[in-house]
Amino acid sequence: MDIRIIIPLILLTAIYFGVCFYSLLTRPKVKYLPKWGWALICIISIPLGGIVYFTLGRDMHE
Repeated sequence: MDIRIIIPLILLTAIYFGVCFYSLLTRPKVKYLPKWGWALICIISIPLGGIVYFTLGRDMHE
């Protein structure tokens, strides 16, 4: 695979993780799982873990 393709994918993945973890750490509470559980899901299943966290786990009623 060409390095010109790999570097942007790595950068996008890093930015995606940053957004997920920033959201996870700044929320006072989350739904269905503890914060460490959502962090583990976000790490293990890229990118589905973050998508599931944003759709189901993030508590919009602060």
